[in-house]
Amino acid sequence: MLKPIVLLFISNIFMTFAWYGHLKDLKTAPLWIAIAVSWSIALFEYCFQVPANRLGVQYFSLPQLKVLQEVITMVVFAGFSVAYMKVPVTRNYFFAAMLLAGAAYLIFNERTR
Repeated sequence: MLKPIVLLFISNIFMTFAWYGHLKDLKTAPLWIAIAVSWSIALFEYCFQVPANRLGVQYFSLPQLKVLQEVITMVVFAGFSVAYMKVPVTRNYFFAAMLLAGAAYLIFNERTR
């Protein structure tokens, strides 16, 4: 059960750099270069994300897998935002993360019939 979670974390690191890394590193580069670099990074994201979901669906329901992905995304993005982009996590970000934690609680405590 731990393997899909680890793979999702790795996938999200690549995803976050693909989506937002160019805002720091390639902000003066032509748009087509930023797109090409982002797509190159995204390839690695998918190399981890697809196996993570294939393994994850063996342990989690589809809604649980999606909420887990979103929680991991928030954690990875917070670290990326602070460590790489030098943008602090605000109180509102914290509250949004708490709402996601609430969503995770609800989806993982769902009663099956």
